[in-house]
Amino acid sequence: MSRHRKAGPARTRKRPRTGVFLLVAAILVAGTAGAGAAAYVARAHAGGGDPAALVVAGIPASRSVALLEQDRQHMILMDAASRTLNVVGSPKLATRPAVVPSPGASPDPSTATPGTPATVSAPPPDPGTAQAIGYKMLSSFGWKPSTYYGCLNNIFSRESGWRYNAENASGAYGIPQALPGSKMASAGPDWQTNPATQIKWGLGYIQARYGDPCSAWAFWEAHGWY
Repeated sequence: MSRHRKAGPARTRKRPRTGVFLLVAAILVAGTAGAGAAAYVARAHAGGGDPAALVVAGIPASRSVALLEQDRQHMILMDAASRTLNVVGSPKLATRPAVVPSPGASPDPSTATPGTPATVSAPPPDPGTAQAIGYKMLSSFGWKPSTYYGCLNNIFSRESGWRYNAENASGAYGIPQALPGSKMASAGPDWQTNPATQIKWGLGYIQARYGDPCSAWAFWEAHGWY
């Protein structure tokens, strides 16, 4: 080197700022603590301290980390609970309410209890009574008297007591309580005074509506009318 040239200032090689890289790495590891890390970075630049150390020191106190741990524990409990669920019962269907008919309304056989109706045992009635007329007339409709008389007796006994002149305020009349009573004129002109005419009409009504006296009686038991 020539003596007349002055030596220039020596160049110093800059060292990488290790603290900055550590700071970035710490922030990436504790991503959920972003707000806390930012605050520590600001303090580091302002106070001149080691920023990486400040961030690492602040991560355990982060509220976000605590919330994540709470969520993890909650999910564990929910998963355990879902494995212990058992069916404790089966749903019950509500029953359809019974329809209360207005006085004198025509019966609806479709609401009668399905299946074979139970018969009612009853001894043969005394001769010369309206009951005896009904007992004998059952066979003309295809019904065995010893089988169906008990059901017929239950109906007519409750409706009129087997009295041919039984009258109701609604207008029902006679042994079968026809409503109105004049309906029984189809069975005979003496419908007002002849028990046989009234019973004949009553048995025809039962056959057309219910099929037999015991089916009619089952309906009567469920509704209080037929």
